[in-house]
Amino acid sequence: MGCKMNAAVSIWRRLSLFVLVSSLCSCPCRAEDSAMENIVTEKKAEESHRQDSADLLVFILLLTLTILTIWLFKHRRFRFLHETGLAMIYGLLVGVVLRYAIHVPSDMNNVTLSCNVNASPATLLVNVSGKFYEYTLKGEISANDVDDIQDNEMLRKVTFDPEVFFNILLPPIIFHAGYSLKQRHFFRNLGSILAYAFVGTVVSCFIIGLFMYGCVMLMKQIGHMGGDFFFTDCLFFGAIVSATDPVTVLAIFNELQVDADLYALLFGESVLNDAVAVVLSSSIVAYQPEGDNTHTFEAMAMLKSFGIFLGVFSGSFALGVATGVVTALISFNFTKLRDFPLLETALFFLMSWSTFLLAEACGFTGVVAVLFCGMTQAHYTFNNLSPESQDRTKQLFELLNFLAENFIFSYMGLTLFTFHNHVFNPIFIVGAFLAVFLGRAANIYPLSFLLNLGRRNKISSNFQHMMMFAGLRGAMTFALSIRDTATYARQMMFSTTLLVVFFTVWICGGGTTQMLSCQKIRVGVDTDQETSIGPDGVERRSTKHESAWFFRIWYNFDHNYLKPILTHSGPPLNATLPACCGPLARCLTSPQAYENEEQLKDSDSDLILNDGDITLSYGDVTVSTDAAGAHTSGTPVGGVAVNSDEALDRELAFGDHELVIRGTRLVLPMDDSEPPLPLDSHRHRHKNETMS
Repeated sequence: MGCKMNAAVSIWRRLSLFVLVSSLCSCPCRAEDSAMENIVTEKKAEESHRQDSADLLVFILLLTLTILTIWLFKHRRFRFLHETGLAMIYGLLVGVVLRYAIHVPSDMNNVTLSCNVNASPATLLVNVSGKFYEYTLKGEISANDVDDIQDNEMLRKVTFDPEVFFNILLPPIIFHAGYSLKQRHFFRNLGSILAYAFVGTVVSCFIIGLFMYGCVMLMKQIGHMGGDFFFTDCLFFGAIVSATDPVTVLAIFNELQVDADLYALLFGESVLNDAVAVVLSSSIVAYQPEGDNTHTFEAMAMLKSFGIFLGVFSGSFALGVATGVVTALISFNFTKLRDFPLLETALFFLMSWSTFLLAEACGFTGVVAVLFCGMTQAHYTFNNLSPESQDRTKQLFELLNFLAENFIFSYMGLTLFTFHNHVFNPIFIVGAFLAVFLGRAANIYPLSFLLNLGRRNKISSNFQHMMMFAGLRGAMTFALSIRDTATYARQMMFSTTLLVVFFTVWICGGGTTQMLSCQKIRVGVDTDQETSIGPDGVERRSTKHESAWFFRIWYNFDHNYLKPILTHSGPPLNATLPACCGPLARCLTSPQAYENEEQLKDSDSDLILNDGDITLSYGDVTVSTDAAGAHTSGTPVGGVAVNSDEALDRELAFGDHELVIRGTRLVLPMDDSEPPLPLDSHRHRHKNETMS
């Protein structure tokens, strides 16, 4: 018994000694493991930093190469390929190289673990040997692509988060469209532009959606459908491809100085229909019928989506205009800020960009908000800026628009080879091209026919054919399609959208010059020239009746009341308000308005003529018209009276003249290159236009 006890004690002592030695030895080992792990983590961070720098360098080199090639094209006057199409080609070439020529394997181990979870969490905490690591959701992948996900680290790195496009790249593009809008021709064709942008986009969306739903049903019948594809998905596809972006065509139009009305119709439609397409797509996504089947038709759900469309669009519009007015008030009241152009430009830039983010944070659409913010700031805030800030803001947003647009088109070419979840279906692709053609035709031709019933200056058939041909798809279509690629249907939409954008930019954009020649559309037209071609082919001068009637009413109110309150231009309020409001008028009118009373800063005042008191001065002859349309004339120095009609015709026929409206002096430049018209013939043409 004693021997057994001694043996047990001896074993226990040996075991204790072993545990003690093991614990003493384990402490340095754990410290060494922790140090090694820190070193490995630092190396991974450094390698990741270098990889990210290389990826950004790829895009910088793409833009640099695009700019140099653009200069070569402009120098050689080569108009077949625009810079956006060129950026796409360079993106395709780089994508091919990254996909098949460069192999950067990942150093991560491919470990696949099964976990029974009902939903995919956005953030996952993983316990590895007592240490917790955070992982974020990248998206769903197919089982066949599990082994290929980490095959090339650079392909994974050059794939950007879709929010980068919406929050960083799209705002300067949309803002520049509103800020650089030529208001004269835009408001002259306002009714037609609104019809194309709103009614035309909705019609195009449903035409494309119905046609694509037929293609989807055909694909299901022959077994070519690999996942769910519902009617709401078809409508969503119709909404995103209805967003036109004729940047290539408009650039050529601007360079060749194509007819100003055609330019205004195309530019105005593309600017507004982008906004309509964004709101329309979000309304379709919000369509949720009650019950288990969320893809059946329900009248209440459709009315709710329509209400969401109106609410989001009107709310975004109001927010954008309000932000623009606030910016105008800040620049109006803080006049000393003009002494620091850098601070003034920085504040203008931040207020403009914050409009987009504020709208998105409030549940509205930033595209609509920033568009109308740009238009409001161009109309009001721009007049309050110092001359240095005016030049800086125009150049700044023009530069940001150029870089962002070319970056997006370069990335389009790149994603054709770097995106992992492409779904190319020949039937869906062919159907999409046919649907886009039919949707554009249903937008342009029927609406043009209806609009011509009420337009004095008709939209001619060659203009309609050109607008049909110029319905390119671009940055907005791509951004809407790449924002959600989680499902089979959205992946097929994204892959097809890329091909539609490539085709329209390269073929339609490249054939713009040839199409202009084929349709015999005149080029080299001065956009400031107040002439147009009538339906009978006769050149005639535009009159105030060519402006939209709504804008004529709005202009009087804006010019007489809003401009003096929000800007330093326009007539003083004491000249437009009743005499009893004199103290209020003096309080709200800036001192600069009194100083500039004899000079007009209103950029679009030459758009229309007031129906009120108008005085025409030509040489020593003064011709006045009152609100009733009566004419009175002064007497020249020589003492010979001149008939008012003759003086008015002479004034409209020859040279530069001045127009004085309620104390504000308006100078209307006339084309000096025009040959003088005989007085009798010009008066006859003027009377015919008045009778019409």
